[in-house]
Amino acid sequence: MLLAVDVGNTETVAGVYDGDRLLHDWRLSTERTDTADELAARHEGILRLRGGSLSDLRRMVVASVVPSLTSSYRALARQYLQSEALMLGPGVRTGISLAIDNPHELGADRIANAVAAHRRYGGPAIVVDFGTATTFDAISADAEYVGGAIAPGIETSLFALSQRAARLVTVDLVAPARAIGKSTSESMRSGAVYGTVALVDGLVARFRRELSGSPCVIATGGLAPLVFELSDEIDEHDRMLTLDGLRLVHDQNVGAQAGS
Repeated sequence: MLLAVDVGNTETVAGVYDGDRLLHDWRLSTERTDTADELAARHEGILRLRGGSLSDLRRMVVASVVPSLTSSYRALARQYLQSEALMLGPGVRTGISLAIDNPHELGADRIANAVAAHRRYGGPAIVVDFGTATTFDAISADAEYVGGAIAPGIETSLFALSQRAARLVTVDLVAPARAIGKSTSESMRSGAVYGTVALVDGLVARFRRELSGSPCVIATGGLAPLVFELSDEIDEHDRMLTLDGLRLVHDQNVGAQAGS
């Protein structure tokens, strides 16, 4: 079986695949100082709650945007899975060509999203990933990653606002009943939620005009459900898009049989 891990700046998402079937998935807060043993203990604890164990796994594929944890996950694979982890990065076959100025700058999670989007929905496609940042990725009909956009994430924006404005407090991320807030907290929720929806719909509309064809727009990431319900431009919500992209990359490089 295969362990797929998407290491983000705020959260880490992991899942266990038996072939192309997702058996378990979970989220952890990303702790940048975790050692291989600490990572193993955290993942093992959740796996045991799901009736599994690291000892059931044979392979691991990782997308990491946190360099300090990249080596820790390599060591975890060697020590606990007795195999080398496949780290998504330069030199790894993906089936997607990167038609951008500096391919080495592109985050591994965004490559995984592009792989899964093109395989599952065809092209052209636009992926909107709601994480620490809200990222937009454009994939052509010819399986080219042609570029994207990066904006502050919803929670990142709210945190910065509450830190810099002394009279503003942290609020729950819930869509208010109306855009015109009647209190400070309602106004902040309106700005965060409806402001993000307007940002997403506006950028996606611009992407559509610059892409040939009729792109499918896919939302993923922890806060995707909040925006998906309110957006006029997003076509699909795919909760496991990144992990599925990692599985597909693993199959291309190691072989489908190694994952089961």
